[in-house]
Amino acid sequence: MNSNIKSIKRIRSDHGREFENAIFESYCNSLGISHEFSALRTPQQNGVVERKNRVLQEMARVLLLSNNVPRNLWAEAVNIACYIGNRVFLRPETRNTSYEL
Repeated sequence: MNSNIKSIKRIRSDHGREFENAIFESYCNSLGISHEFSALRTPQQNGVVERKNRVLQEMARVLLLSNNVPRNLWAEAVNIACYIGNRVFLRPETRNTSYEL
């Protein structure tokens, strides 16, 4: 378990429907989290997230194809890829995994 517990103060997201709704806004407000949106049609502002999503999709695709797993298990493959990625990839500035941070 991570001993350096930090609270989230701000979330920046694109204008996806999963983020632009009253339920998510209410959730953020209840926790004192400021929710900001990036500019419309500018994926460049979300470059790190877009790249991470691409890596997760590639990892999930490899997991499915190399193990002859049916496509309907795509969500599980993405979850496994995320789990692995958080424990394997090292951040160069700290030499820690995302999980350790």
